[in-house]
Amino acid sequence: MRGLTGRGPGPGPNRARDTYQAAITAMTVLAALALSASACGTGGTGARDEGPAHAGSVAGSVPAPSPDPTGRAQRVDPVRLIKDDPRVSAAVKRGLKPCVADEYPVDVSYGDLTSGSAEDIVINVLTCGDAVGVGAYVYREQGGRYENVFKAEEPPVYAEIDRGDLVVTKQVYARGDPVSSPSGEDVITYRWSADRFVREFSTRNEYSKNVGGAAVTPGH
Repeated sequence: MRGLTGRGPGPGPNRARDTYQAAITAMTVLAALALSASACGTGGTGARDEGPAHAGSVAGSVPAPSPDPTGRAQRVDPVRLIKDDPRVSAAVKRGLKPCVADEYPVDVSYGDLTSGSAEDIVINVLTCGDAVGVGAYVYREQGGRYENVFKAEEPPVYAEIDRGDLVVTKQVYARGDPVSSPSGEDVITYRWSADRFVREFSTRNEYSKNVGGAAVTPGH
């Protein structure tokens, strides 16, 4: 099953955006929206939070493995990283359970986003079954530990690495849209600058008017 990884260290499969879009059905979006509401009621932010991590944001019990001679990070346990991270909402942590045996619904990508000494880690937390993204996070190695430097917890959401940039995709609903039929999607590109992710630009793809290209909005 795509989007699942075992409890032990190891990368999850990368996900194409078209697969992510196809996974969004009425049932899964309702589940994701319910999770978002739960986050608001239990202290979770329920919002995107870009920029540098604060003093309490280090996942303190998860030391970063030493990089190999090429600078590539050794594989980490993404489930432990998420559960030990104080910046991840309580609702996301509660929902992060095995779907089958010890297979957890997380996607993990390794790559260079912050020009650090080790590879950065992008983790997407999904729902079981239809793999709707309920949380997206970026971790950067800092002082021997992984630091949360980006999070987005407004489902459905998905983050990925694209040519050194962080690209976050979110579904968009207009007034009157049924939960199974969003009006479009926002594709937002972030770039690391001055120790934080800075929004560079965004693209709005309108599903019902997808003729003649997409609208691009500057990030500043």
